[in-house]
Amino acid sequence: MTIVSLAFIMRAMSETETPDEPNESLVPLEAEPVAAPSPATLGTRLRARREAVGLTQEKLAKQCGVSRAAVAQWEAGVTRPGLDNLVRAAKALDVWLSWLTAGDQSLPDGPSPFPSAASRRQIPVIDYVRAGLWDAVADPYAPGGGMDDIATDLDLSPKAFALVVRGESMDPEFRDGDKIIIDPEVAPQPGDFVVAKLDREDEATFKKYRPRGADKDGAPIIELVPINPDWPTLMINAEQPGRIVGTLIEHRRYRPRR
Repeated sequence: MTIVSLAFIMRAMSETETPDEPNESLVPLEAEPVAAPSPATLGTRLRARREAVGLTQEKLAKQCGVSRAAVAQWEAGVTRPGLDNLVRAAKALDVWLSWLTAGDQSLPDGPSPFPSAASRRQIPVIDYVRAGLWDAVADPYAPGGGMDDIATDLDLSPKAFALVVRGESMDPEFRDGDKIIIDPEVAPQPGDFVVAKLDREDEATFKKYRPRGADKDGAPIIELVPINPDWPTLMINAEQPGRIVGTLIEHRRYRPRR
């Protein structure tokens, strides 16, 4: 075969070849969506989540029992919150603690163990004079109308309020500066802690509830007992009239600020 004929045959073959069918096995698969990375540091995660749920630094600080400056330092990476404050912050921000501390995205399929921000409500923190009148108030303070307010996810009545424990009469279980949440619509049981108001006093008091039956005329006899034995027991009876304002529902203790 001559060189010319060989070239002619090769050109003819190239003109009659059909292109190969596409290999379906080589078609690239659709890429699976990749989760957006968590913010790089604890501080940036704190800030991003706080802003996402609509909390100010001041409100987050209140729920953690710290100052606004402390939250600002966490977010800036100047200081790192301790474990107690991390747990409080995770609850306030409705996230898992592992996400907050490490940006861990390998989270359980179930919901966060904390209630959503939508399920929480603000409870006014009032003074003891106001507490003595609280059960007679037709329209409780609107959110923000008290001296302060704290968030809770408890199922409370509209008249629930909070107090700051004062003095030493309830030491050591309740210390000066602790906060307590009281619900006037919860009837106390013997041994419960209550806020009570004696008619002769201007302020309410926080004590243990101990009913002692009734006198011959049917008037109830109630002892209001301090935990600290150095303080006297108060009485509600016919000669010393008074009333139970509400029952303790929640007790909060905050670590001292350094």
